[in-house]
Amino acid sequence: MNIGKVSESVLKRSVLKQLKTRREEIISGAGVGDDCAIFSVKEGEKVVSCVQEGVVGPAQTVICEQDIQRDFVMTMQQLVQKCANNLVAGGAEPIAIMLALLLPETAEEADLRQIMKEAEDACHALSMQIMGGQTRVLGAVKEPVAVITGYGKVTDDYYRTAKSAKPGQDIVISKWIGLEGTAALARHHEQGLLSRYPAYLVEEAAGFDRYLSVLPEAAVALQAGVCAMHDASEGGIFAALWELAEGAGLGLTIDLKKLPLRQETVEVCEYCNVNPYELQSGGSLVMTAEDGATLVAALEAEGIPAVVVGKLTSGKDRLILNEDEVRYVDRPRTKQRGT
Repeated sequence: MNIGKVSESVLKRSVLKQLKTRREEIISGAGVGDDCAIFSVKEGEKVVSCVQEGVVGPAQTVICEQDIQRDFVMTMQQLVQKCANNLVAGGAEPIAIMLALLLPETAEEADLRQIMKEAEDACHALSMQIMGGQTRVLGAVKEPVAVITGYGKVTDDYYRTAKSAKPGQDIVISKWIGLEGTAALARHHEQGLLSRYPAYLVEEAAGFDRYLSVLPEAAVALQAGVCAMHDASEGGIFAALWELAEGAGLGLTIDLKKLPLRQETVEVCEYCNVNPYELQSGGSLVMTAEDGATLVAALEAEGIPAVVVGKLTSGKDRLILNEDEVRYVDRPRTKQRGT
């Protein structure tokens, strides 16, 4: 395609024609000649927003340490899901997204049409509307890049930030850590893993993408006394714990052995020489509560595994306890996607 904004004809048939999901909050959405979208919320509701970006494609690249210089390619479904996860971690109901696509000159109209179809399918599954955006071809871009701005609505009763966390609160983690990274590794290294492990283990690990939504646990947690929530995605569980504590201005103490870890993740990480605690953990929600046991019980009653892994502390020390060994949680390093 030619450099610049895509033509009106391409916009109509390969972008706008794909958009079908509608929300009543959207007064004016995507269309030719519309420079902005307009949406409304009811009295007493607030607007919550977040941004996610990434290289998008049909499959994920490897995320082993030897490939750390390579981009981590995400599907549109994953990128939209990450955006929705961030919104619900703030207590919000996801409403809509604005989608900016930056495409290389080598992209074909069919590529754009497929990306938009995948984006619409992902939004439809989450009852979110694509209410606008931008599509542009740039010579400086080598792979398709998507930038998503997500919007949600929240009432004062459910509004959550890291500042809601207080010293003494229990820290609860839903499902298992490393789910997103395990799935990507298992798919990329399928043949090598099959040479060492039984097929059922590799297939189960590759299917961990089905756990990536944290919308169910966030909904339960909001009714069960949760105080703060954080999506454990980028940088792994250690990074997520650091970010939660940093946002709250607090310390924490974590029991390493209580961090929920699937055996499939252990085996895949051993094969790929990856630290499971630094593996992308999309699908896990880190929560704080005055009574972690009650929160865990509420989640498990809905079929969502969860466990209390530690507590927030009034100081700034962020500690990981492993029997008699004590180590500090390191400040997250700037990393490539996937680690």
